[in-house]
Amino acid sequence: MILRLALLALMAVGLLGFGTVAWIWAHPPSAPASQPAASTAKRQIIVLARDVRAGTLLKAEDLTNREAGIDNAGHQPLAVADSPEARHNLLGAMVRRPLLSGDILRPADVLRPGDHGFLAAVLLPGMRAVTVGVDMISGTAGLIWPGDRVDVILTQSMQDASLPAGRRVAAETVLQNTRVIAIDQQLAQGGDPSAENGKAARTVTLEVTEDQAERLQVAASIGHLSLAVRSAEQSQQPGAPPGPVWAGDVSHALARAPAAAPGHVLRIYRGTGDGKEFHF
Repeated sequence: MILRLALLALMAVGLLGFGTVAWIWAHPPSAPASQPAASTAKRQIIVLARDVRAGTLLKAEDLTNREAGIDNAGHQPLAVADSPEARHNLLGAMVRRPLLSGDILRPADVLRPGDHGFLAAVLLPGMRAVTVGVDMISGTAGLIWPGDRVDVILTQSMQDASLPAGRRVAAETVLQNTRVIAIDQQLAQGGDPSAENGKAARTVTLEVTEDQAERLQVAASIGHLSLAVRSAEQSQQPGAPPGPVWAGDVSHALARAPAAAPGHVLRIYRGTGDGKEFHF
């Protein structure tokens, strides 16, 4: 009797195990739901709009942007995120190595104005950097940029009253095809309404030879300097500078004005000092 009960219990356990296996086989566990792929974050970064050579001073048209992925830290490694401020800070920066159109512009690729050694790195061998003061008109209303080439024009007025009216004002080109190295930031902004107003003087730094540096300093002391931007397509080998242009060459009225009639001169001496002249 006991043996029969043990056998029945054993058969019940076997049937229970077989049923469990059959149920598991008929109901396989469902595969875990796949996690949705994390969306790749994107950001606009600054890249080159065209090929540039080493030593080039960046202009607004050299820069553009493209979309790039960012890493888990929330940034694009070694790239400059595009923004108006970032582009403004790159204007006038010198490119350290040749870059091709579409290349990412990295901070290490440029040397910015104000960085240590900027001027020395920009200057060609044997050249000098000279800074002159200009105003918003003589500086072509803020339309010049680092890297442009300009002519420097001297305008001066003659104080000799005996000269004909047409010979009392003259303008002449004292430097030709001179490269602009750096420029006052407010001047570079041109017509930007946010630019600071009230400062009459601005500065432009030019790349010149030793002799040209001396000529430029003399010109600045005897008259008013203006800058004339040269075409990018113009030959880099300028000819002889043109002769001076007199007031009479511009105004026919001044050219035909009669010369000042010679008047009387009265010189008065006081003690041993130099005399004073009175014309009448």
